[in-house]
Amino acid sequence: MAKSRKKTAKPRKSTAKRKPSPGRWLRYLWRAIFSVAIVIVALIALGRVLNPITTPYMFAESRRLGGIDHNWVALTAIAPAMARSAVAAEDANFCNHWGFDLPAIKDAIAEGGNRGASTISQQTVKNVYLWHGRNYTRKALEALLTPVLEALWPKARIVEVYLNVAEFDEGVFGVKAAAQHYFGVSPAQLSDLQAARLAAILPDPKRRSASKPTDFVRKRTRAILSGAATISKDGRSACFES
Repeated sequence: MAKSRKKTAKPRKSTAKRKPSPGRWLRYLWRAIFSVAIVIVALIALGRVLNPITTPYMFAESRRLGGIDHNWVALTAIAPAMARSAVAAEDANFCNHWGFDLPAIKDAIAEGGNRGASTISQQTVKNVYLWHGRNYTRKALEALLTPVLEALWPKARIVEVYLNVAEFDEGVFGVKAAAQHYFGVSPAQLSDLQAARLAAILPDPKRRSASKPTDFVRKRTRAILSGAATISKDGRSACFES
């Protein structure tokens, strides 16, 4: 008689799913961060040649007000005095830094943070890609994106975009709308005084007026006129003027 062979039982495969290891989760995280970084860099690179249709803040204000006044204009169609005035008012060393004005930051810290040290490059990043408000998350993103903007955009492009998205009154965005709103002229027709007045109401346009200036705005206007003339003479406006 043939001996019966005992069948050896095959080990059953576990049906339980294995949890991803911490190393795999870390790889997923880095891939996600890298993908987001690539998208952000691509968006900023496109901004060098494509004008932003709107910004987060402009969109929010348009929803709140039921519409805004905004029309794009090329830097070549803006009076040179306007660009010089904006730089003199907000960031006199614009042509000499890579996005952050370190001496201005040190002065702001020394004065207890009562004065601003945000450059035009930082403000452009905030206005175009981020949101308004004082919080550490936005400031951290602003600090990360500003060097990218400086690396990918020429200085003239930064000034052009800044002047086209800056708020000059409630619902009034960009220098073209502002020139018409306050003085009834095109941006190319702005005089030195009118340009300095527009720059003087930044960065608080909802409480300042270029057409009905307070003593503070008049004093600031005079300082901006002097500053604009100075940066023109010493070459600190050369990076954005053709």
